[in-house]
Amino acid sequence: MFLGRIWLVITFGTLLLSGRMAPGQTAETPQADAGPLTVKPAAPKTLTNASVIRMAGAGLSDELIVQAISAQPGQYNVDADSLVDLKSAGVSERVITAMMNKGRKRLTANGESSDEPQAAPITLSPVNELGVYYKDRKGNWQMLEVEVVHAHSGGWLKSTATHGIIKTDMNGRLNGATSKLTLQAPIEILIYAPEGAAPTEYDFLRFRLHPDYREFRTLTGGVFHSTGGANRDEVDFKATRLAPRTYTFTIDHAVGGGEYGILPPGTGNVTNGGKIYTFAITE
Repeated sequence: MFLGRIWLVITFGTLLLSGRMAPGQTAETPQADAGPLTVKPAAPKTLTNASVIRMAGAGLSDELIVQAISAQPGQYNVDADSLVDLKSAGVSERVITAMMNKGRKRLTANGESSDEPQAAPITLSPVNELGVYYKDRKGNWQMLEVEVVHAHSGGWLKSTATHGIIKTDMNGRLNGATSKLTLQAPIEILIYAPEGAAPTEYDFLRFRLHPDYREFRTLTGGVFHSTGGANRDEVDFKATRLAPRTYTFTIDHAVGGGEYGILPPGTGNVTNGGKIYTFAITE
């Protein structure tokens, strides 16, 4: 009997040392299975104005930054001073708009949508570089070809007074009889305008063709389709606002075939020349 007790103590101690029994567990009690070890995933980081500024400063593209803003929680300050700070730090208007849209969705303490009326989200421009674009067959916006306008008076120079402002007819000349880009109607056109510019300051022009150059006549001063000038080469269009500083219109079959250009304000509508976006339309 005594030897049996000694054997039981030795066996119990051996089990404790080998880890096969937990302290307080009897020989008759089976050891509980701890189960697989689980790791709780870390909560996504909340982005702030500083986070966006760091991403922009690191050279990340607008597309990547906008995706991050959309995918991660964010707390952004978009008051007047903060907007100036963001712009000064090199953050694009497209990214700032994404931050403003993210901040428009307010949640209650319970995580439910608030019943307060919310402003409509701001639509982002599909492009981020100033210019005039056309939609290709894959549905992507491609910038139109850019050519240099050479101002030329050619005896057509005259002035007209409209609302007390003197404006001048401009004759523009482009080298070469044809443009590099050929499109078929209907053509979707997109204008991404500079700050403060309106689509009516752009001229849609039909060129007069010559053996080695193209020519047009329009009115300078940022006024589209002013009165007078039956010999001017402007083609009427009506643009629709798509997003901030972004406008679209469609060139249909009624415009007809030929050589065309879209003259932007500022660099184009001055008598010393500038740039123009050109293309040809096939019948």
